[in-house]
Amino acid sequence: MSESLGLALELMGVGMVTVFIILLLVVWLGNAIVFFVNRFLPAAEVVRKSSGSSVSSSTAAAIVAAVKAVTNGQGDVVSIEKK
Repeated sequence: MSESLGLALELMGVGMVTVFIILLLVVWLGNAIVFFVNRFLPAAEVVRKSSGSSVSSSTAAAIVAAVKAVTNGQGDVVSIEKK
């Protein structure tokens, strides 16, 4: 009984270490891809036309200010649509 329990614990340890290493590689690869895309590929410019129903200027200013505050000045409002 003790021998099979030792084998079970050994297999569990090897499996957990393997999963940890694979997940670590996935995170590192994902970060490398994000870094590469942000560094070498420019952001696409999206141009949208308003469908006629627009929000008031004070509402638009509040939305832009909220986006700037939440994204620490990194985000831009491309369009605002009222639905």
